[in-house]
Formats: sequence, structure tokens, C-alpha cells
Amino acid sequence: MKRTIKVILFAVFFAASNLLNAQATLKLGHIDTQALIAAMPETKIAQTNLEKEAKSLEEAMEIMEVEYRNKLNDYVQKRDSLVALVRANREQELQELQQRIQGFEQQAQQQLQQKQQELFKPIMAKAKKAIEDVARENSFYYIFEMSTGAIVYASPESTDILALVKKKLGIL
Repeated sequence: MKRTIKVILFAVFFAASNLLNAQATLKLGHIDTQALIAAMPETKIAQTNLEKEAKSLEEAMEIMEVEYRNKLNDYVQKRDSLVALVRANREQELQELQQRIQGFEQQAQQQLQQKQQELFKPIMAKAKKAIEDVARENSFYYIFEMSTGAIVYASPESTDILALVKKKLGIL
């Protein structure tokens, strides 16, 4: 995969350099977006808020688990002395409580994912805008993401050759 990305990047660099005349220069750049986001002060605040939310949910989960363990221990100690109907009722209670705990856990995970998206969306947007602004201000044609090799910025002056390739292939 990395080899493919390197080959593609080399081809882009080679093709771009052949297309430019002697006076023009093609400016390329790269960035580690994750390092940028980690360095932003907003990230620490968002991470702290996310951790508070997670801790609150963990505490609620722990309360439910303690309740389950207490009821289970009580049931195990008294099981032999309970009449069949009471025993079945307690077993059903334990099963329902276990299902509620599992449901709560799934909902908590979903809630944390939503909260993370909510908190980090503006941070990602701010980072993206800053990358684009720096690229424009410094006349970069392309900015590549270091970890993936993906293009995170392409100059509006770059040419989309889709129509030319379709024409070459006879696709209308």
C-alpha cells in the first residue's frame, strides 16, 4: 500500500514537473494532521470534556453492576430455600437487569461516539481551514497528509483531467 502511494506520488511529481514551464515552480507540501490537532489547545479542552462524560457514564454503569452483583449474591445464598415461583421471578429479575446493563453499555458507547464527533468536528474544521489558508497564502499546489499520502489540499488552478481521459477512452 505504501509502495503504491509512493509510486503515485512520484508519478504526480514527475507529471507535474514536465507540465510546468521553466519559470513556474510547483510547490508541494505535507502535514501530519493528527500532530496538528493534538497541538491545538481546543483538543485538550475537548478531550477533558469527553473524559468527564465517559467517567460519568462509567460511574452509572458501576452502580448498575454493583446492584446486579448484590442481587445475584443474595439469590445464590437463598436459592435453595426459595419456592419455585419466587426463584423463577428472581432469575427473571436478574436476567432483565443484566439486559438493561448491556443496553446501557451500548447506549453509552454510542453517546460517547456522538459526543466525540460533536466536540471534534469544529476542531477538524478549524484545522482544515488553516491548512487551506496556509496553502493558498504560500502558493502550494498540493498538500499531502503524511500518514496516508492523501491530498488534503489541491489548488483551484490544478486541472481535473477526467473529461480528457473520458474523451481518450471514448466515454461520452
